[in-house]
Amino acid sequence: MPSYNYRCTVCESRFEVTRPMSSTSEEHCPKCDAVAKRVFTPVSVAFKGPGFHNTDYRPQPSESAAPAPAPST
Repeated sequence: MPSYNYRCTVCESRFEVTRPMSSTSEEHCPKCDAVAKRVFTPVSVAFKGPGFHNTDYRPQPSESAAPAPAPST
């Protein structure tokens, strides 16, 4: 189950809750029992080493540079 970060709207305390993604219930502050809002934090992603960019976006050899032979009838 994923963990979510919350911040209380009254006392500004921060806490973490582990719960299923399908749960939609409100969270309440463990200190003052006020409604808490979920805190969204950016996730950093680092693509290191040889990888997708060099292999996926490399220019392909141009087969269409030479004219195709005309079909004979």
